[in-house]
Amino acid sequence: MHVVVATDGSQQSLRAAKQLKSFADPEKITDISVVAVIRPLAAVAFADDLSPVDRRRGDLETGGFRKAAESAVATVAEVFDGWGPKVHRRIRSGSPANEIIKAAGQLNAGLVVVAAGGRGISDTVLVGSTAQRVQHYAPCPVLVVRPAPRKRTKK
Repeated sequence: MHVVVATDGSQQSLRAAKQLKSFADPEKITDISVVAVIRPLAAVAFADDLSPVDRRRGDLETGGFRKAAESAVATVAEVFDGWGPKVHRRIRSGSPANEIIKAAGQLNAGLVVVAAGGRGISDTVLVGSTAQRVQHYAPCPVLVVRPAPRKRTKK
């Protein structure tokens, strides 16, 4: 089975990859494609929260939004190093939900893994719009990994 793991450069997308690895059987997964999508006309660049701060700063200074996406993909791909399945790194351009859905179809994926609320204002309540669209339109099952609930402090 081919699995598509989507990353938006958020810590939540890294947790989603780790969640897959925590329960999936590497004997049943043949390939994993770690996919990041760059929005060509977006006002906000691809945000890489996964790389060391020095590397992130250098990527932004050189205008390397693609470099930021490549760095995030590399960080997520490292989760699967030595685990078993062959890992592919893919950068796509366009609408994140549409490109993840297209990738799943083109790769004949058996599962898509996506984080919910990676950059949302209410990540504990709402499923992100990208995750929601992928869940609704993907040609295969979708694992939506929600953030862990925040611990409330008693007053």
